[in-house]
Amino acid sequence: MVFLAKVLGSMVSTQKDKNLVGLKMLVVQPVNVETLQPEGKPLIAVDSVGAGEGSVVMVVTGSSARNTTLTRSAPTDATIVAIVDNVEVAGRMVYKGNAGL
Repeated sequence: MVFLAKVLGSMVSTQKDKNLVGLKMLVVQPVNVETLQPEGKPLIAVDSVGAGEGSVVMVVTGSSARNTTLTRSAPTDATIVAIVDNVEVAGRMVYKGNAGL
């Protein structure tokens, strides 16, 4: 599954699987693609792109979450794979970030 989410914060763990050492983990809140309003429950995702708090991101789950260079051997079920610059739905701009400004 692929969905948009907003980064709420980070999660730190000193004791973890060795394949998670060095990976940044963020708390993300799934959002509706048309309204960007919260939808569902927050979850933890491994960050593969350098996202930060407040960023709107694209998250992949399932086996696709382990298909990035950083997560190839990590036991994860959710990975941030993109920081969103803008979202356009049916010809209407529903989100415009700061990238490129």
